[in-house]
Amino acid sequence: MEAVMTVAGPAQNLSQHGRRHDKYERLVAAAQSLPKLKVAVAHPCDEASLGAVIEATELGLIDPILVGPPIKIKAAAEKLGKDISQMRIAEASHSHASAEEAVNLVRSGQAEALMKGSLHTDELMGAVVRREGGLRTARRISHCFVMDVPGHETPLIITDAAVNIAPTLEDKVHIVQNAIDLARAMRVDPVRVAILSAMETVNPKVPSTIEAAALCKMADRGQITGGIVDGPLALDNAIDLGAAKIKKIQSPVAGQANVLVVPDLEAGNMLAKSLTFLADADAAGIVLGARVPIILTSRADSTVTRLASCAVASLVADAQRRQLTVQEV
Repeated sequence: MEAVMTVAGPAQNLSQHGRRHDKYERLVAAAQSLPKLKVAVAHPCDEASLGAVIEATELGLIDPILVGPPIKIKAAAEKLGKDISQMRIAEASHSHASAEEAVNLVRSGQAEALMKGSLHTDELMGAVVRREGGLRTARRISHCFVMDVPGHETPLIITDAAVNIAPTLEDKVHIVQNAIDLARAMRVDPVRVAILSAMETVNPKVPSTIEAAALCKMADRGQITGGIVDGPLALDNAIDLGAAKIKKIQSPVAGQANVLVVPDLEAGNMLAKSLTFLADADAAGIVLGARVPIILTSRADSTVTRLASCAVASLVADAQRRQLTVQEV
């Protein structure tokens, strides 16, 4: 089985609209076995964002630092009927200041992840990517949805549907590598990456098929590591074995991909939202490629999705810790 394995200690039964979220439950259970993730939460000044932080704390997933105006944060807690007196609050006067202070907490080593509260994504990411005092690395920053799709056995990682609008081939190398590293942190083995296009043959008139072929050859030559990469593949023959057999595609990825790399943000956004609104899927969100994982949720996200995003970030941070330990040895 390619999903993350259940660990000792039951996860809370996460349910929405009467269905279980087994894939997300396994992620939460795995994260509960790890040290609590120290998270700087930027501007959690409404009930939705603060409520998710409180629930993730109660589940033992995170140890939060709430960054923002204390009066607004405490007012949101009062509306929820929750006691946050034991949580640390780092004062910041407004949302831009909250984003900057949250980034500073990471840079000073007081936090090992960021979480978006009730501020605009652009405000948080602006503080992350600024050249002086930000959290840039040599990697291109990219976004991954970890999708819990009913009827699909394993979580589906879709990238990039939120950050890179029209990524170049060079950008896609980073996007693919970030996604592979995420899947490995989630204990997916093997990682099967499908580079999506509208067709499964290389067509000079369709640029995404050319880029897909180039990415596969780069993986063959060790420029992308840690996963099995194939493409171009159409969506049907990437995730459905029957469709792959009909097209007579011989591939270790076709029909069983667990990472889907889309041609551009428009395609990714439409794919993710189609699964969400037509297939009742949930989409946990995380940004990778910065110094630390960034929990990037939407104000419309359910609590279960926010919890899954926290769990995924915890697994990523743990993988980063283990990698640092290996490098030090």
